[in-house]
Amino acid sequence: MGIYSNIKILLRFLFLLLVAIIIILIACDEQNPAESGNTNFKLTSSDIKPDSLLPKEYTCDGEGATLPLEWSGFPASTKCFALIMHHEASPTDIHWYWVLYDIPLSIQSLPKNVTGIGTLGNNSVNGKTEYAPPCSQGPGPKKYIYTIYALSEAVNITVPNSEVSREVLLNAMKNITLASATLTVIYSRNI
Repeated sequence: MGIYSNIKILLRFLFLLLVAIIIILIACDEQNPAESGNTNFKLTSSDIKPDSLLPKEYTCDGEGATLPLEWSGFPASTKCFALIMHHEASPTDIHWYWVLYDIPLSIQSLPKNVTGIGTLGNNSVNGKTEYAPPCSQGPGPKKYIYTIYALSEAVNITVPNSEVSREVLLNAMKNITLASATLTVIYSRNI
């Protein structure tokens, strides 16, 4: 056997070893997709149709109710959830309407006008520790984004609830967020 023959055998061996490693990695990924980051984490609402329009009753022009939400497909190691609803008027002008954290793992949906679940943070509309219905100024469609976060542990927040803004919660979740899912809705005020 010549040197080229030995190199050829070595290259075949390395190729087969690489293929075996790839197959093992794919098999591990399929056995536990939630832990690998390939989740099917979804956030939905029974009141949002395919056109993504937010019904008036969930805004300041209606009842100002919280939207019913459901989520599924979160990672298996999730311990609790947090929720933020916001609107980006521009990259530097972000308004938040709902900050809710410490949502227990046993809760996987929020009914319309939810109360008594999780811990409320503040909103940028009036600064109060409550949900504020969207009420953007001016006509035209505006996008509102609901984001549910699957967390590996409870958030460690040391400030009073009245000081828990979107940014405070995002910073507290920075290293414990396993996955997130969003629901984007559109509302156009007729003013």
